[in-house]
Amino acid sequence: MKKLMYIILGVAVIGGGIVFSASRQKNPVVPPAQARTESSPNPATENNPPAQPPVATPVPAQPVPADTGDSKPAVIASATETSAKVVDPAIKQAIESLLSTRLTHEQRRDILKKLNESGKLGQAIAELEQQAASDPSNAAYPTALGQAYLEQAATTQDVPDKAILAMQAVKSFDAALSLDPSNWEAAFTKAALMSHYPAELNQGQAVIDQFTQLINQQEAQPSQPQFAQTYVLLGDQYQKLGRNDYALATWQSGAALFPGNSTLQKRLAQSAGQ
Repeated sequence: MKKLMYIILGVAVIGGGIVFSASRQKNPVVPPAQARTESSPNPATENNPPAQPPVATPVPAQPVPADTGDSKPAVIASATETSAKVVDPAIKQAIESLLSTRLTHEQRRDILKKLNESGKLGQAIAELEQQAASDPSNAAYPTALGQAYLEQAATTQDVPDKAILAMQAVKSFDAALSLDPSNWEAAFTKAALMSHYPAELNQGQAVIDQFTQLINQQEAQPSQPQFAQTYVLLGDQYQKLGRNDYALATWQSGAALFPGNSTLQKRLAQSAGQ
């Protein structure tokens, strides 16, 4: 409060000084000679009136052009020009890649990881948020933002901050899916995130439902190697809930479609050794 009062007082003093200076300049300036005559009268010249200072011929005020609204002060124009933000080329290129539909899930994670390691992830998130606000109908932005929030949460030591970032990620994925229900990236990453929820939250069945729905969606699309991860995580979720038979059947189904996936083969080997 005291600091605020000082600021207000400082503004008032500055403003008052400007007004006072302007009002003084409206009165005629007294020449130094006249000031000396008035303050110290000379007896020798007492009967002779002092010479009057020349009266300046008033200069008519120039008419002020009407403001048509078309012109702007030069100061504002220069401020606008200097306020243009220059985006780091590395961040710009990374964002363009994240918005591409050609990248795999792992490639997106690698890009975000490199941004995080270089200390540029925060700037990339800020730029993504700004671009998302300017194009709210593009599901690619909230998808990339959700993944960026998760990458940031992975290296954040503060537990409450981790929780906040995770909530922001889920909110972003929900926004992306509301714009594009068939968005595989958003659906998979959200389900993968929820699969790590504590058991106390009782989200196990909801995670299974989301992965199952995603598998049904995948079967209607051209096969992609990243689709194998859906079978991996769905089997893991079944195993967490003690449904080992379902877990094994899920991994077997995934291995039949993606025989070269090492993670599915590892899950099957572990299951056979039990």
